[in-house]
Amino acid sequence: MIRGAIFDLDGTLLDSMQVWDTVAEDYLRSLGKEPEEDLRERFRTYSLRQSAEYYRTHYGVELSVPEIMDGINRMVASAYLHTVPLKPGVAGYLGRLRAAGVKLCVATVTDKALTQAALTRCGVMSCFSGIFTCAEVGHGKDEPHLYRTAQAALGTGRRETAVYEDSLYAMRTARAEGFFTVGVRDPHEPDQEGLRALSDVYLTDFAVAPLP
Repeated sequence: MIRGAIFDLDGTLLDSMQVWDTVAEDYLRSLGKEPEEDLRERFRTYSLRQSAEYYRTHYGVELSVPEIMDGINRMVASAYLHTVPLKPGVAGYLGRLRAAGVKLCVATVTDKALTQAALTRCGVMSCFSGIFTCAEVGHGKDEPHLYRTAQAALGTGRRETAVYEDSLYAMRTARAEGFFTVGVRDPHEPDQEGLRALSDVYLTDFAVAPLP
């Protein structure tokens, strides 16, 4: 039985990936710039800060990195504050983990305030002892720093800490670090077989999933 769990937010806890499907292109167009076709795929592995830096270096956006980050956050804030739902079965699953004595936290690329607001609105914020973001640690999920920070806060061993992720690139990082890995199916990850192969446990439905 695991003693700690690190949950991704978007596509894992929240059914929110559609919010991010067009925001990269929409933000650039709001500045009068036309995005390249591969922008959405490129940003899949970027933190918000990395995305903002890319806007500046590649598209010549003259706003500062904090200003760009603030602009993107404003575009998605309404959905997180008002409409984005939990994925089916998540609330009950988190309750079962808590009842089993498992310590929980969130590790996400999403802004901390938006994360907290969405989880509070959905009634599950009290399940988590902390929220850790790529912006805070200064690294994306293609590197292990975020997971290491979250694990240290939980105070659990590497192999007794489960990382829940829906994205292959993030799962690859967690797996390489020696965490217990739990893959969560989301249609926005095209390589489900690759995700399954890297997962100690692969979940398609939180409502009926056994605890790892």
